[in-house]
Amino acid sequence: MKPFELLANHGHERLAFHHDEATGLRAIIAIHSTVLGNALGGTRRWAYSEEAEAIHDVLRLSEGMTYKSAAADLPMGGAKSVILAKPGQAATEAEARAMGRFVDTFGGTYIAAEDVGVTPQFVDWMAGETQHVMGGDLVSHGGDPSPFTALGCFNAMKACLKHLGKKVDFAGLTVAVQGVGATGFRVAKLCREAGATVLATDTNAANLQRAVKELGVQATDANLLATKCDILSPCALGGTLDARTIANLKCSIVCGTANNQLAHPIDDGARIKKTGVLYGPDFIVNSGGLIRLAGLYIGLTEQQVDQKITHIEQTTTAVLKEASGLPSTYEAAVSYAKRRIEQGRTNRRTTAAAY
Repeated sequence: MKPFELLANHGHERLAFHHDEATGLRAIIAIHSTVLGNALGGTRRWAYSEEAEAIHDVLRLSEGMTYKSAAADLPMGGAKSVILAKPGQAATEAEARAMGRFVDTFGGTYIAAEDVGVTPQFVDWMAGETQHVMGGDLVSHGGDPSPFTALGCFNAMKACLKHLGKKVDFAGLTVAVQGVGATGFRVAKLCREAGATVLATDTNAANLQRAVKELGVQATDANLLATKCDILSPCALGGTLDARTIANLKCSIVCGTANNQLAHPIDDGARIKKTGVLYGPDFIVNSGGLIRLAGLYIGLTEQQVDQKITHIEQTTTAVLKEASGLPSTYEAAVSYAKRRIEQGRTNRRTTAAAY
């Protein structure tokens, strides 16, 4: 591995490793871009099979956060952090505080938040050591962002239906939700409330049982990526859409909350478009949680935050329209975000020149 080549490949600014001897914490923070402002991104706690997998994850996730912030028209950059946990190892307050101290070394350039494997309680423990964290309930603020992520995804589903010339009416539609944890449960709830039949899978039996009992979803052992439905909503981990799974899709729309759903974004983005399936680009679709936390961080009102989450439907519509002349909706979304980043870079240069 050549570290500087690794950073240069996708324009990353910084990659930092940390080991806390007292707690055994092993963590990585990647800052992709601070062109538009300080970089906000969640802390993911996961039992990676090897260190290289963790590095790959933090780099791709941080890049996605840059595009997510830019596309949502937020004055924030993109970053991410990962904690390399041992299989079956429970999170502790000591570990969270050690992570908070690591985050604090960035002096606010990086603002941490909740992600997979991290709870609002964990965030509050981190907040005992740094002010630069969002998503807790008591010490930090912002709370669980998953309801806002789910709502943004639901709004994006409406845009996808419109783009295909379909009536925006979920009654009679079948939505397949892969993963009914924090965000997936709420996506399923919104779809059920709108009249859709919801099929669901989850590796966590308790999550699935809860969704069946409380929402009336239909649990299935089938591979949802090859199940006939109107909308496939990946709401678990990313990288599920590749050459093999895309070839077996039996849906009209893919629109979910998972990050980095395309295993190989350029190739798989073009591949899914050729099948005729409409792909809602994940960092546009799932930006509601970021909008919530970033909005509170920069001082937006609740009403302004809600308006931005509602606007995800319009942003999705604009990106899907642009994609007609491009190889994929993913490339259209990246282009959309990069235009805003370049405008921010230009504005920064103009401001600097004035002084």
